[in-house]
Amino acid sequence: MLRRHRRALVVAGLLSCAVFGVAPGARAADSITVGAVGSASAALWPVDIGLAKGFFTAEGVAVDLVFAPSNAGVLQQLAAGSLNMSITSGLVDPIRAINQGAPVAIVRIEGQVPPYALLAKPAIKSIKELNGKTIIVGGAKDITRTYLDRMMSPNGFRAGDYDMVYAGATSARFAALQSGAVDAAILTPPFSFRAEDAGYTNLGLVVDYAKDLPFSGTVINRSWAAGHKAVAQKFLAAYTKCILWFNDSKNRDEAIKILVDASHGNSKDIATSYDFFRKINFFEPTGKVSKAQLENIVKALEDIGDLDRSFDVNRLVMPGVTELANAKR
Repeated sequence: MLRRHRRALVVAGLLSCAVFGVAPGARAADSITVGAVGSASAALWPVDIGLAKGFFTAEGVAVDLVFAPSNAGVLQQLAAGSLNMSITSGLVDPIRAINQGAPVAIVRIEGQVPPYALLAKPAIKSIKELNGKTIIVGGAKDITRTYLDRMMSPNGFRAGDYDMVYAGATSARFAALQSGAVDAAILTPPFSFRAEDAGYTNLGLVVDYAKDLPFSGTVINRSWAAGHKAVAQKFLAAYTKCILWFNDSKNRDEAIKILVDASHGNSKDIATSYDFFRKINFFEPTGKVSKAQLENIVKALEDIGDLDRSFDVNRLVMPGVTELANAKR
């Protein structure tokens, strides 16, 4: 696992003290170890905003951000207690972990809609032309398989009308499309943008077919949360402020600069990602977890045989920390 350098957090804290008029050392911040996949990316935009703008420090929270190469790795560390929370966790993985007895709970929806697009070879101009073709998704029981089914079914496709191959990483799926090994691929930004720029056909956004299936969320270790409820709530309050700041269009240029600085990424890709995330209303702005949306994910997993039909969605949340909203969005 990779640990982001603490010095950046100290600098952010001192800057926040100057901004909010709090003297350095006036009170000790509560430390929280937060896990995430990979490295700084568009999905992690809120936490990078919070560190850069001092939102966490203003709540009295010191964030120690730790990276692992996979969502499964993050959740293993979270269940073991090495992490207190994880952010941007694809929701199917914590649901599966909870089903298997892991002591974790979902406390926030982050990506409230899927950010994927279906990209195809330039000669393919519509979904209907994928009959008999090969499409690459994340896995046989991956959420991207459900997303693809949601896109193909209303276009008249049934099981067996097309072939599927699998690769867990978007980068690997894009490489397969580039090599000609597949005819179409489910991709996330920035690879979906790069594919379009290279002449591949965007056959549609998953969000147009699966608005009811949230993508990612914040997950907490139950044992840690039981003794640190106030700290968890302060982190979640700051996180919501980060998303509200991101969603304010007047902050667009600064938000882009923050992620460019944090990720050392391509400014064009990051600017396009910002506009795309705002277009699809990607980040959930209230901090509340829709029980109805969790039920939608659970049903999708039941439909592919990953969960028993008797699974109780209440097992996914932690009363007193998870703020539930029962109405559908």
